[in-house]
Amino acid sequence: MSSRTLDATATLGNGYQTSVTTRTHAFAADEPVTVGGTDTAPTPMELLSGSLAACTAITLRMYAGRKGWSLDGLTVRVEYTAQPTPAFVKHLTMTGALDDTQKARLLEIAEACPVAKLLKAGAASETRLA
Repeated sequence: MSSRTLDATATLGNGYQTSVTTRTHAFAADEPVTVGGTDTAPTPMELLSGSLAACTAITLRMYAGRKGWSLDGLTVRVEYTAQPTPAFVKHLTMTGALDDTQKARLLEIAEACPVAKLLKAGAASETRLA
C-alpha cells in the first residue's frame, strides 16, 4: 500500500443515515430499523466487510494476471462474527483453468491484500476535534 493519505468524510443526515465521500465518490451508510435506523444503506460493519471482499478480489485478479493464470471468475463472500471474538472469514469461489497448486497460492495471496493486512495488524486510531 502506498504511503499517501486517504481521506473519507462522513456527514450525518436524518437519524443514522450518513453520506460518505472519498475522492470523487459518494456512498451511504445506515443502520437497520431494529436499532433505530432506516435501513437505506449498508451498516459500517457491512461496508468494512465489503472493503475486505473487494480488496481480496482485486488483489487476486492482479496476482493471477501477473502470473498469466486463468482466473475467469471470482466471488469473495466475507462472513463477520462479533462473538465470542470478532472475526472475518473469507469464502472464495474461483472459476477458470486453475490447478490445485495455483488455487493454494491464491488462498495465500488472499491474506496479503492491504485491507486484510490492516485488520490483522490492528491499525492505530485516534479522534481529534477539527
